[in-house]
Amino acid sequence: MKQDSLPTEVILTNSHQSLGRLQLDWMPQPGNYLDFEGKTYAVLERRHRYQLRSGRYQLHNIAIYVQSAKRPTEKSLVDGRWVIGDATCSYNARSELIRCAVNPEGPCDSCVSYQNLVEL
Repeated sequence: MKQDSLPTEVILTNSHQSLGRLQLDWMPQPGNYLDFEGKTYAVLERRHRYQLRSGRYQLHNIAIYVQSAKRPTEKSLVDGRWVIGDATCSYNARSELIRCAVNPEGPCDSCVSYQNLVEL
């Protein structure tokens, strides 16, 4: 198996239904977004599957658990990783998956609960 091509199974988290298989040239991480068969999905979990070959376990394929999602339009770079929303707000979750508890759907720029971290 080539290192630059990962056989990946895409599985819906809620129903555990397999949406299909594809070859990826990147390592899907939770919080990444994937376009598959015309729809966008958020990657929630990644599992590696190994096979015993010649007395050694080798990576056989990857299963990613996804849910249907819209790509966020607002992102902030925090400590070298992208998070959803405006990270200067004290309510921001600083997460790749969740914006905040106050206004999870966004957008941040028109949120009445916005509270700047610097003002605290």
